[in-house]
Amino acid sequence: MKKTFKLEHPKIKVPRVVDSVKHDIRKFLKKERAKSLPSGAKYWGFDCKFGKSEETAIEVHLPSLNKKIDEFVAKGITILYVEINAKAMGGEEIPAAEGE
Repeated sequence: MKKTFKLEHPKIKVPRVVDSVKHDIRKFLKKERAKSLPSGAKYWGFDCKFGKSEETAIEVHLPSLNKKIDEFVAKGITILYVEINAKAMGGEEIPAAEGE
């Protein structure tokens, strides 16, 4: 998901738009987690980038994404860029030692 969100709307107040943005992110994560994993993978991991624009986006951890959105809103920034890429994780299994 690569998306730029505008927090200004002529009829909807900013807190409701922010709630909508967070809901869109949660909906995307739920959809990605529901996909079947490739063979050997144990779970889905997510690479996240967040910023004012695609050029200024920095990598953030998924759990801190909502906090970053709230920080931007508190600063009065009205445009957010969010990029979330799913990747299969936990596929490397350690072979059992011989003789066990």
